[in-house]
Amino acid sequence: MAEQRGDERGTRDAHEGARGTEESRLRRARPEDAHAWEDLVATARRTVSDGLVVGTSGNVSVRVGDTVLVTPSGVPYDRLAPDDVTGVDLDGRQVLGTLVPTSELPMHLAVYRTTGALAVVHTHAVHATAVSTLVSELPLIHYMAAALGGPVRVAPYAAYGTDELAENMLRALADRSGCLLRNHGTVTHGATLAQAYDRTAQLEWMCRLWLTASSVPGLAPSLLSPEQLTEVEERLRGYGQRG
Repeated sequence: MAEQRGDERGTRDAHEGARGTEESRLRRARPEDAHAWEDLVATARRTVSDGLVVGTSGNVSVRVGDTVLVTPSGVPYDRLAPDDVTGVDLDGRQVLGTLVPTSELPMHLAVYRTTGALAVVHTHAVHATAVSTLVSELPLIHYMAAALGGPVRVAPYAAYGTDELAENMLRALADRSGCLLRNHGTVTHGATLAQAYDRTAQLEWMCRLWLTASSVPGLAPSLLSPEQLTEVEERLRGYGQRG
């Protein structure tokens, strides 16, 4: 009996030690984390209200220093509260919160490790996902493709949450700020959450435009040439307000 109690105590001590190690990796959220989390939750909720995702599909992240804040797995965005802040380091180790990060974490981290992006938005937008099943590159239906760096590529299919999907995505994103994932959805990144989200919205709109134009019997939509797109890219460099 004494030996059994000793074994039970040893097991309990081991569990408590593991829990202590887990807790020691977590830190308190800083003011900048809290502000970024508020923006992240607002952006995630917008993907739902704008019809880009259904339920808990899709995910959003933002980088704050060496910490990546991400939407947690399987939690409806309207239920996320300030205390639910979830963050990992660039190696994927959790440093903020106790909710499990999104299953698509490998994809988000791959973007941050290889680009200067500070925000990533992933959705299952209907028209974009439909296009991903039809072509290997979105036809140049509109000059706003220039805002994403050029013709939008479709990454080959791989199971969600895998390193293979992250690698396929990176190849499709080369010199681009957005791509399609075959039979899956969209990924865009930017310097801010607002920019990443706007790129997602533009990509979904272009996909909807191409599908609409392509659906007219007996007609095919006119497409832009690479030269026309290059001209737009140059013009966009001077677009917007100064200062």
